[in-house]
Amino acid sequence: MLTLQMLKDMKPGTIFATGITIDNSSGINMSNSGKLLRWVAKRGYAYDWAIYIHFEDKSIDFIKDYGDKVTSKENIKRLVECNDESFNAYRY
Repeated sequence: MLTLQMLKDMKPGTIFATGITIDNSSGINMSNSGKLLRWVAKRGYAYDWAIYIHFEDKSIDFIKDYGDKVTSKENIKRLVECNDESFNAYRY
């Protein structure tokens, strides 16, 4: 589970979690394409963090720089288990 202390202990820019999900209503529904999506969770520069997502064939570096930011509370918590304190540090 991600905590605020864990965020504080990371260096800015650290990718601390990645994964694959599906683009549909049972995964993370971006366009309901049924394709696989890769996501990366990255710490920001002020004890904040965000999740970026794109199609699975893109590299982690591409996704962290050009991916779409996940902004749904449900989807954020589905991808990265986090406590309320660290969730409140999510950068929309």
